[in-house]
Amino acid sequence: MYRHLKLCSNRGGYEAIAEPPHPIDLGVAKGRLEAAGVPVVDARVMLIVSLEPEVTISRAGRLLFKTRDLREAEQAFGRLRSLLGLPGMAGESVGELPGG
Repeated sequence: MYRHLKLCSNRGGYEAIAEPPHPIDLGVAKGRLEAAGVPVVDARVMLIVSLEPEVTISRAGRLLFKTRDLREAEQAFGRLRSLLGLPGMAGESVGELPGG
């Protein structure tokens, strides 16, 4: 489960880290995203996803949203969650998406 979106130390974006860890198969994720029409750059150790805002996905399941706007990051997390079947945020109701 992702605990919350946290402002990065450099304040350039928000990150979500799953606790306990939730590794992501980047090949499967890339296929699902491309099937949904979302452009993806495969950088071998991470995916760079062309959502608004841009999102970087690591194999370990860390998500980095390149925005200073929390609401934008929440909406992008909700979209990724539905496309990739990611676990939700702590405190969410069943079926509720962040920012929704």
